[in-house]
Amino acid sequence: MQRRSFLAVAAGSVASLSRPALAQGQRNTLRFVPQSDLTVIDPVFTTAYVTRHHALMIWDQLYGLDSNLQPQPQMVEGHTVEDDGKLWTFTLRPGLKFHDGEPVRGRDCVASIRRWAERNAEGGTLMARVAEITAPADNRFVIRLQKPYPGILSTLARLGPPALMIMPERIAQTPSSQQIKELIGSGPFRWKADERIVGAKVVYEKNRDYVPRQGGTPSWAAGPKVVHVDRVEWTVMPDPGTAMSALQNGEVDWWENPPNDLLPLLEGSRSLKARRSSPLGIVGTGIFNHLHAPFNNPEIRRVVMEAFSQEDCMAAAAGEPSMWRAGVGVFPPETPMANDAGMAAITGPRNLEASKKALQAAGYKGERVVLMAASDNPVLAALGEVANDVLRRLGMNVDYVVSDWGTLVQRRASKAAPEAGGWNMFHTTWYGLDLINPSVSQMLRTAGGQTYFGWPDIPELEALRNAWIDASDLAEQKRLARDIQALALKQAVYIPTGQYFNMTAYSAKLEDVPDGLHAFWSARFT
Repeated sequence: MQRRSFLAVAAGSVASLSRPALAQGQRNTLRFVPQSDLTVIDPVFTTAYVTRHHALMIWDQLYGLDSNLQPQPQMVEGHTVEDDGKLWTFTLRPGLKFHDGEPVRGRDCVASIRRWAERNAEGGTLMARVAEITAPADNRFVIRLQKPYPGILSTLARLGPPALMIMPERIAQTPSSQQIKELIGSGPFRWKADERIVGAKVVYEKNRDYVPRQGGTPSWAAGPKVVHVDRVEWTVMPDPGTAMSALQNGEVDWWENPPNDLLPLLEGSRSLKARRSSPLGIVGTGIFNHLHAPFNNPEIRRVVMEAFSQEDCMAAAAGEPSMWRAGVGVFPPETPMANDAGMAAITGPRNLEASKKALQAAGYKGERVVLMAASDNPVLAALGEVANDVLRRLGMNVDYVVSDWGTLVQRRASKAAPEAGGWNMFHTTWYGLDLINPSVSQMLRTAGGQTYFGWPDIPELEALRNAWIDASDLAEQKRLARDIQALALKQAVYIPTGQYFNMTAYSAKLEDVPDGLHAFWSARFT
């Protein structure tokens, strides 16, 4: 409620706001307002979408995923398959080189795949089936599998996050538990470290040595990446009213995620364009830390999950009722794996008094619950407020820690006890594409250690996930998806908080803005 009241004031007074002190820039500079500051620059180290947007500029991919969710060659010129689907040989297209002038070699691809796979669910699935991965020549690398893995190209095209990006071997040899120090890729833009202002500004310049893939049509991450601007400047604006004013006044060209409350202003402006950011929507998730009390107890997690209302979460986070839906399980609605197994835990009636008693019966002993929330993301801030209210009404001892998203991203990586700088719970969101099946979903990877933050260790669920990956047909996959959802909700691996749709907005003078993801090739000014 606080968020909606604030945004209503912001929308009503936007015309009277003073113009931000931004450089007006040239027509060859695209000025962008990201969802938050870029605090993690390593695309393997985090699942933050702002880092994925950043990664797509600096690095390139072996295969690009198109709007039909089909992988298309990007850095790869072609591949061959032998030995009944167990031997894959990939040939790189000529002319690829990193920003430091070094050519892209097969061994760079091998090292990059290995590092990425340690932190990506689908990459981990691939490597569990790999007998060896080698680079017999500078322009080739080879993956030999223990058994056929038909989804290998989709895995190599994975947008993540974290997405598979190809780095120089010496950089990719950095342990995945540590951030890389150098931002050297072969992608269409270069990182301008000398212009970085933490908390305020990020700058990229066109890589004039980049050779786009020949042929095809740009589609999501696939096709030729032709850059028409000399610079892209990201300006961090946590305040929605300030960002709206800057967009209306032409001081910025593109705002990644305006709150739905401001849609009437966007849709009523002739100088602006607005469209949905993702056709599969965005799915909310409440993340439990499985390592520490009280959420190392599945019965306590289940009680808390059942106390949440998706309707309350989405009404607070997304506002306009036509832009969200409740009754959402572990797979996005209207996608092949979506089902109703175990959904009573999500859709059943809420009774906080009964839940409060159930929490005590489950063994809650008044442990402090460190609940983190992001202040600079309106959706996550709203979800944090709802969670704080629910946990307190359940009688939990809540330590509500509000920070900017970048600080939260850094803290969530800690496995320390909550009293030693760790945490118990936070909320985040995912593009529907990233939860579409058990192979892709980070939230359903439950093998402990190298899983998503929260580090669930549920062998039975992991076995079902692997069985789904090896399933021979769609009917078997759907059957297993039901079992997976039922168990995930029974164990309360995390809290599904609903699905919403948001818009991205940009100047009407900006054309050919890539669809399906936030990327900066193709876009041009009229």
